[in-house]
Amino acid sequence: MNREALVLGVGATPFGRHPDRSAGDLAGRAAHEALRDAGLAPADVGAVFHATVSQKAIDGQHMIPGQVALRPHGFAGVPVVNVENACAGGATALWLAIAHVRAGLSDVALAVGVDKLVCADPARGLAVFDGAMDIAHREETLAALTALTDPLPPESTVDGDRSVFMEIYASLARAHMQRFGTTEAHLAAVSAKNHAHSVHNPRAHFRRAFTAEEILAARRVAWPLTVPMCSPVSDGAAAVVVTRADLTRDESAVAVLSSVLLSGTDRAADDAGRHIGRRAALAAYEKAGVGPQDVDVAEVHDATAFGEIQQVENLGFCPIGDGGPWSASGAGALGGALPVNPSGGLESRGHPVSATGLAQIHELVTQLRGRAGARQVSDARIAVAENGGGLYGIEEAVAAVTILGRTR
Repeated sequence: MNREALVLGVGATPFGRHPDRSAGDLAGRAAHEALRDAGLAPADVGAVFHATVSQKAIDGQHMIPGQVALRPHGFAGVPVVNVENACAGGATALWLAIAHVRAGLSDVALAVGVDKLVCADPARGLAVFDGAMDIAHREETLAALTALTDPLPPESTVDGDRSVFMEIYASLARAHMQRFGTTEAHLAAVSAKNHAHSVHNPRAHFRRAFTAEEILAARRVAWPLTVPMCSPVSDGAAAVVVTRADLTRDESAVAVLSSVLLSGTDRAADDAGRHIGRRAALAAYEKAGVGPQDVDVAEVHDATAFGEIQQVENLGFCPIGDGGPWSASGAGALGGALPVNPSGGLESRGHPVSATGLAQIHELVTQLRGRAGARQVSDARIAVAENGGGLYGIEEAVAAVTILGRTR
């Protein structure tokens, strides 16, 4: 069976700091907003796929986090499947919900992603990310990434608290710079663009515009990355309702053209054509029957500004190696050839890990419906979301690419 699937409803909390709300509160709020958007009630849902890492790592709710979070909000008596796939947890929950509906197991499935990562002890929130790589071979992995480029000069070192994943992104950025000539100015252009987009997003963690000069002058996290180039630690939740195409005539529904989830492979560092993000994109395009030239708007996993440069290449918006100049040209800005991250992306919308992939879908559905206000992409008909998670070897451990299309 391969029934056509639709996104019928989306919901999301504002991302940021929510000290007075539990993960369950946030998850319930996003879930009910998605159901209201779909014109449905909890009793209409046949299965729930719930993604989180913080309920386990921070709250200690190592088992049944979805049931604990959602039972008080009316989700009872149906399968609740708990999902963890690092930063791609929300996209994985959506992939499962789509597959569930397409297989005919339920008429309606709900994907929910939630995380509360802002702690009284900031180091505790950052420590959650340490488990998103092979902890048994942590030092070997970091050494292999460092070896991708020439040693850093002493003046490039950073003192104080350090985030392991920002170090990882910095290593990958330096390798791209050394191989393709990408510059700090290219990174700053991506960051400035995304912060400018977020000014118009009421759900964004940060809504302040920065100039490229301000971004380059900001505190260094790990060379060449500065603070505005990196996603913040955030709280928040997002949810998506999926149903069969033959069950609704709602003109605001959005078609799921393809949904692809892959894990990584062993490859040479210079074999960019087999990067997990590239493989996922090509598979998604093939299944959807479209190509990069058909895409009108995209949301990509810019955990750092370099992440966006890499993913616009993987998605085929420009040749491999040209992501920096392509971004600096303004092609990915609102009003450009192919707007990327009109929500502000992870860098400014925020990154409550398991909610991120579903927040991307929330933004793209809003765009395809023509309801994005000042950040609206003109006549958007085809949209693509790319969401990566974790690290294994020299690339993400998991990648998800979802392609959506207008139905009217």
